[in-house]
Amino acid sequence: MGQAKDSGSDPRDESEADRLDRNYGELLQELRVAETGVQILFAFMLSIAFQQRFQTLDDVQRTIYVITLLFCTLSIALLVAPVAFHRLTFRQGLKDELVQITNALALAGTSFLLLAVLSGVLLIFDYVVGRGFAVTVTAVLAVLFISLWVVLPLSRRRAEQNS
Repeated sequence: MGQAKDSGSDPRDESEADRLDRNYGELLQELRVAETGVQILFAFMLSIAFQQRFQTLDDVQRTIYVITLLFCTLSIALLVAPVAFHRLTFRQGLKDELVQITNALALAGTSFLLLAVLSGVLLIFDYVVGRGFAVTVTAVLAVLFISLWVVLPLSRRRAEQNS
């Protein structure tokens, strides 16, 4: 339980360069998980438009589809951006900036991934079961995702800072 607090104390015996390398490596591992999920969702969303039944979507469903595709696209852009940033700044002494920017991009990309997943669920449930049930399920899932992805980690961080 004795993790580093905001005071800057860290029980690890590592240099600043080692810390930045470790932090960047951890970010990359996290991004690999998120990128795979968003790429699969994106491929699925692209394929939907070429199905014969796509023509049976109503205007609301088409709008949800377009928004979902946009959220997927933005998520991919944000989650893959650290790779381009790293390649273009390689060996330029910008590791600290790389870690900070990658962290911000990962948070933004994950946020758009959440929106893409929720809007995708909304679209499919709306089409298969009906709009009322779709909105209810999507709202419940939004609470679940936000609880797991935002509330839980922030509450743990706050509890650790207060201990």
